[in-house]
Amino acid sequence: MKQKFNDQILLLIFFLFITFSLNAQDPNRYNDQVAELVQKEYNFDAAKKRVVFAGSSSVRMWKDVQDYYPGFNVVNNGFGGSHFSDLLYFYDKLILKHDPDILFIYEGDNDIAGDKKPGEVFKDAKELFSRIQRDLPETKVICISAKPSIARESFKQNYEKLNRKLEKYCKRKDNLEFADVWNAMLDEDGDVLQDVFIKDGLHMNKKGYDIWGEVLSEFMK
Repeated sequence: MKQKFNDQILLLIFFLFITFSLNAQDPNRYNDQVAELVQKEYNFDAAKKRVVFAGSSSVRMWKDVQDYYPGFNVVNNGFGGSHFSDLLYFYDKLILKHDPDILFIYEGDNDIAGDKKPGEVFKDAKELFSRIQRDLPETKVICISAKPSIARESFKQNYEKLNRKLEKYCKRKDNLEFADVWNAMLDEDGDVLQDVFIKDGLHMNKKGYDIWGEVLSEFMK
């Protein structure tokens, strides 16, 4: 009986370990993507302010983001699949190094889809924003809300919980603002717009980025 009990305990520990391993990401898996971003050269106009976009694939795939904001020097430091914790890990290379005048952060999408709880994601977000405000007090920081999507509609409630936490936090902090792209991507009935995504139902097409471009342009003024 004792041996059977011990075997059950070991089996439980094994499954807990597997669950943790699946939920936890090794940030070094992004070394190649980050190295590519770090090595990228820009021919910037010294008279223009520098804007950095950092975050997951919704940022990375915004290939023509510079065209949306011709009055600024734009750096796209998106790396696909990333979580808030990954951006924290590469903070020095992707954010601090550029000393931006304006910084847009988009994370949380993959965190929630990776079965992290809104509170856990929010904790990582607070750590990131606190570090930015400590090191770059003059930088205007904009937290982009998690977006709705066809592919991840089952996570809607947790995305909304995370967005509420982030918005409330941003309102309490100086130089930290919240950009709501969630509601901008819903129709008049509150359903996700169907024509703003590519075939995977997750990543955006030109219509989707046009919505983002309009929402985020308000923070450039």
